[in-house]
Amino acid sequence: MDWLSWFSHPDVGLAGLFVASFLSATLLPGGSEAVLLGVLALHPGQTVPALLLATLGNTLGGMTTYWMGRVLPEKKAGDADTARHIEQVRHWGSPALLLAWAPLIGDALCAAAGWLRLHWLPCLLWMALGKGARYAVLVFAAT
Repeated sequence: MDWLSWFSHPDVGLAGLFVASFLSATLLPGGSEAVLLGVLALHPGQTVPALLLATLGNTLGGMTTYWMGRVLPEKKAGDADTARHIEQVRHWGSPALLLAWAPLIGDALCAAAGWLRLHWLPCLLWMALGKGARYAVLVFAAT
């Protein structure tokens, strides 16, 4: 069991948090919130670096999904419901990515933003703002 103590090192915990945050923002399932709270339970003095790394990893994962949507060829939506959803994303534009953290719709919003060819920089900024705010609220609620 002594090998488990290796994971309690702050740098290892923060690196694992970054990886978990990145992967949970792609199309892979994951629970970066639990990892963040676990890292903070082990290292309460690492709140700011943990928040920054979780936000950075999650945002980069969301941008990976954005770029995956961007490489899809543009085409017209097939049914009325899909067309309505596409028009909603176009209407709200990159500020809709404030919700990129939300379960189920977050990945779809990121992919749709890329597919709709929304400019990457505003998408990145809105996505980071939403994801960072979610982590900050989580940490605030847990303390």
